[in-house]
Amino acid sequence: MGRRFLIRRTFARVALRAARWTTTGTVPPKGILVGAPHTSNWDWVLTMLLAWDNSVQIRLLVKQEFFKGPIGVIMRATGAVSLDRDNPGATIRELLADAETDEAFLLGIAAEGTRSRSDYWKSGFYRISQQTGIPVTLAYVDGPSRTVGWGPTFALTGDVGTDMDRIRAFYADKRGIRPELKTVPRLREEDAAG
Repeated sequence: MGRRFLIRRTFARVALRAARWTTTGTVPPKGILVGAPHTSNWDWVLTMLLAWDNSVQIRLLVKQEFFKGPIGVIMRATGAVSLDRDNPGATIRELLADAETDEAFLLGIAAEGTRSRSDYWKSGFYRISQQTGIPVTLAYVDGPSRTVGWGPTFALTGDVGTDMDRIRAFYADKRGIRPELKTVPRLREEDAAG
């Protein structure tokens, strides 16, 4: 383990302990990380601390507006990747090329796409997993228990309803930092198929 990872891990453990948060689960070497519920800007901080606690680097997709000014330097230093949500293709293609050659590849996506309640999740995580064959890992933030962690890792079947039922079952008891803003895991494709 490199010095940088050791410093980050030590910092993460001290910060998590001071804030009275705990981490759980096992990180996979390769995965499309679905982070939910996404109800607060603190989710990003907790996700970074979770990654650092596990000595891994996540390429976390973050909307490009957060990369302006001094905060942009911090975002890039932590592995965040700027995403133009109106034209995500180039960024996604570049990341997928990295996924083919990198032995350890963790791409983090907040599937809710917003910190506000919505009717649907964004389906990018599903499409990327299907295109690459990289399994999905369900990561979470649970405010009431003050826990941030890695959930199960599994390959999607291609049956959207069945896969989303599995995802809904996992997130059913996860509340987020602001539980009232949680979006129930559902893709538009489920309604289109029904």
